[in-house]
Formats: sequence, structure tokens, C-alpha cells
Amino acid sequence: MCGRFSLKHPAEAIAALLASPSPNNQTFDVEKLPELSAQYNIAPTQMVATVLYNLESNQREFHELRWGLIPSWAKDISIGAKLHNARAETVAEKPAFRSAFKRRRCLVLADGFYEWQRLDSKKQPFYFCLQDGQPFCFAGLWEQWESPEKEKITSCTILTTIANEVLKPIHHRMPVVIDKKYYDLWLDPQVQKPEALQEALHPYPASAMTAYPVSTLVNNPKYNNPDCLNSI
Repeated sequence: MCGRFSLKHPAEAIAALLASPSPNNQTFDVEKLPELSAQYNIAPTQMVATVLYNLESNQREFHELRWGLIPSWAKDISIGAKLHNARAETVAEKPAFRSAFKRRRCLVLADGFYEWQRLDSKKQPFYFCLQDGQPFCFAGLWEQWESPEKEKITSCTILTTIANEVLKPIHHRMPVVIDKKYYDLWLDPQVQKPEALQEALHPYPASAMTAYPVSTLVNNPKYNNPDCLNSI
């Protein structure tokens, strides 16, 4: 699963990631990307930086969404706290996710994530990132929900898959870090066949990732300081 992650890179680095060449000529309006505050310990129910695709303008667009998907049929907002992850293997079938998987996919911006290793009665947090330290995107889904009071909330979830060799000693699952070559495919709502989309949902190459233990300070979702990332 993925229950915490970080996004500390400035807007320029994010813009460079999203402005990468697109086989289908999807573009990204760099000027519309706001200056993002560094976040070191993002938790479910918080707002996260995402990218959606506007079919009419043929542009990738920045949006802030609530982390924890709230299906359109949900009776109240609380279900979102339980739906911050979706298993890639079953996402096309699950009632909470199958509609979004077919038509409402997004990229969730990040530059690292946390996972916990159980050691006897304790859990040791580890931080995972790319070896080159650059930002990346998780594969995500989004949904819009309207409350009985007519308040509209747009939320998202992060897909997970089996762990690669870096993750396996710590946890059996990992978030789907999506390769740049699949950005167009993943964002395009006209692509709806599960078999085509599953191609993008494999574990990220272990050779490109690194991990190290960090302080249990990250256990507190309200703690958001640079020392969350310090190796111990």
C-alpha cells in the first residue's frame, strides 16, 4: 500500500517532468502550474498535486485533489479515508474504482514515499525514491462526489502493485510509479480497455530506486518537516 509520500521539488522541476515529449502531442501549460509548497509527509484526506488530461484542449492540466477516492454513489465523505489505494490487479472490477479506471485517470505528483517494516512489536519507516532524486508520478484515479448539501469534492486514489526487489524486504506492495512513456496512455480517457491500461501498471525497475530507514517522526501525519527524510 501507499499511505504517505512527499513532494518537495519546486514548480520548475515538476514542469520539466510534465513537459516531456509526448507521442500523442499532449502538452502541458507550464504557466498554469503554481508554486508548490514543499510537503514531506503527505497523508490520506490531505490535498495532493495531480495532473489530468483535457481532451478538448489536448493539454495536461494541474489540479489539487483530496487524497482518498469518494465514489459518486457514496453516502458520505468518510469512505474516502479507506480508499486512498486501489490494487492494480483488480481495479477494473471493483465497484468503487471501475468507472474511474475506465474514464477518469490521473497522475499524482511525488518524489518519494514511505513504507513500514514490521520488526517484532515495532514498525520501522523507510523512505523510497529514485536514485537520481528526481520527481515522478504515481498512477491515480479521480472521481467527483456531491454531498447532500451540494458541495462538490474531487478526490483521487493511488494504484498499487506487487513490490519490486527494493520494496520486497520491507513490504509486499508498492505504489505504481508510472513510466513517462505511459503518461499519454494513462491520461487519455478514450483508452478504456483494461488490457491496454494494465501495460502501464507494472512495478517500477528496482535498479532505478533506492531506500533507507527514517525517523518514526513520520508516523504522525501532522508532522511535515524536512527531517522526515533524514536517514537514521
